[in-house]
Amino acid sequence: MVHKDLEFRGIRLEHLGMYFEELGAKQITESFPYVFEAEGWKGEILEEKEIAFTQSFKVNAIKIRFYASSEKLLNETIKHYRYKTTRIGG
Repeated sequence: MVHKDLEFRGIRLEHLGMYFEELGAKQITESFPYVFEAEGWKGEILEEKEIAFTQSFKVNAIKIRFYASSEKLLNETIKHYRYKTTRIGG
């Protein structure tokens, strides 16, 4: 299996888990690392930490690991997952 790690900032942990489910994965574990499995791929929410840019500006940072049976499926899964995490500023 091939894998890739990504970090997402400013998105709630619950939403990141929900995005795995929306892509067809089932949640396997109830604590870190949260594991989501689907046919041919799986995702793990490994950790959450808080990053302080200033004393008053803080955001969460969540590390996620994607696994897939092929490089093509890995890239496709990450592409769909990133689409769900896209935020448009205004």
